[in-house]
Amino acid sequence: MKNVIILGSTGSIGTQTLEVIEKLENKFNVLGLACGSNVELVKSQIEKFNPKYVSIANQKDIVELQKEYKNTEFFYGKEGLLELSKIKENDILVVATSGIVSVKAVLSAIENKKTIALANKETLVMAGDIVMKKAKENNVSILPIDSEHSAILQCLNKIDNPYAKNLWITASGGPFRNNSREEMANFSAREALNHPRWAMGKKITVDCATLVNKGLEVIEAHHLYNFSYDNIKVAIHPQSIVHSLVEFADGSFLAQMGVPSMHIPIQYALSYPERFEGIKTNSFNIFNQNLEFFEPDNQKFPLLNLTIECGKLGGIMPVVLNAANEVAVYKFLEGKINFLDIEKTIIKEIESAKNILNPTLDEIFEVDKEIRKRLG
Repeated sequence: MKNVIILGSTGSIGTQTLEVIEKLENKFNVLGLACGSNVELVKSQIEKFNPKYVSIANQKDIVELQKEYKNTEFFYGKEGLLELSKIKENDILVVATSGIVSVKAVLSAIENKKTIALANKETLVMAGDIVMKKAKENNVSILPIDSEHSAILQCLNKIDNPYAKNLWITASGGPFRNNSREEMANFSAREALNHPRWAMGKKITVDCATLVNKGLEVIEAHHLYNFSYDNIKVAIHPQSIVHSLVEFADGSFLAQMGVPSMHIPIQYALSYPERFEGIKTNSFNIFNQNLEFFEPDNQKFPLLNLTIECGKLGGIMPVVLNAANEVAVYKFLEGKINFLDIEKTIIKEIESAKNILNPTLDEIFEVDKEIRKRLG
């Protein structure tokens, strides 16, 4: 039995990870959980999985929890995440939080030789060079939970496959694929959250609507698989059945296919390199499938190329893009700006930014903080 600690247990990926673990009886033990402020949900998770360690966002919630769960050790805040990352008996750290809160915990877990199952984008987008260097130094595996990167891993068979030429990352195109920019300007958050294929958190769903999410995935793939940006391609695939492809030197392609469900990449990250019968077994019908692929419309969705360009520039530019995007997306979700104002906000920040090459972790956090404070 492998021990697992989940950071972000009450979010979309965290709850689905627990569903996978529950289905895979006697293969994984939930050693620890970390959540934000959803105390009621974490209570039900504690009762079902009986974790030895739990970290929550606010110290005030600990008193009540300690009274109810006397056999559980509690932590709180950012320090709580760091404490969980250091626990010796743990085997796998699932990073399912959003934002930058888990970056230091990931680095700490790597130093403590823990396998990382990574769903958090900011870790590699903001600090990919630092994280991957640390992972290599400590011989630690970073296994992607994201469906596209999981697909690439499955097609490559191994990280350093010398015969792989190009990585092809697929995108559904989001809810506005068939709409004009004039129409998109008037769409509400409710319409942006109506993703045609995937059920995800609000922020990442809006990122899918702007195609920023796909640009961020290109940056992640660059770090995970050490591929040049020129050899990472994006294809619009509305059916979301092919999750990614790898093109090889001899002209052949390998594709990973499956239903649009996060349970599969979550389970593969936990079981790698083994495969188990899981939640979605036998749920994909190969017959009557109409698989289409299109080039991205970069005029309608300019943020895809802009995100990739920030990745190519490196240094602090992905941090600038990520912070500006996150603030703008939440403003859109709150009804403070319209959909196309998201790209205007990002473009303005990028145009005014001065790049810092090879930034330290402190510089990364400082730039992120400055942008969020300025955009408020």
